[in-house]
Amino acid sequence: MTIQRIQTKQRMSRIVKHNGVIYLCGQVCADATKGMTEQTQTMLDKVDSLLAEAGSDREHILSATIYIKDMKYFAKMNAVWDSWVPEGHAPARACVTASMAREELLVEISVVAAEK
Repeated sequence: MTIQRIQTKQRMSRIVKHNGVIYLCGQVCADATKGMTEQTQTMLDKVDSLLAEAGSDREHILSATIYIKDMKYFAKMNAVWDSWVPEGHAPARACVTASMAREELLVEISVVAAEK
């Protein structure tokens, strides 16, 4: 049972694969100066890219944990999320309020997916 680590640095690997399951490290937006809608979309774009690199896609997401700075952004985040998740393929999901690593970050996601 080999563990494959992709884009590994000292602190973490961006992708870890084991037994047909893909674990992504937490993903944040591309530009933290933007609002919640843009931060959520670019964060999910990064998830798409990492899943493709790992041999999967959003239809194979098993679970997602979303960390949101303040629940006042919940509806805006969900509007982007709802249009991103393919119909009939909604993963198990949790959404919690959390302190962010940088003040300007509004949202972060951690994803577990199955290989295609």
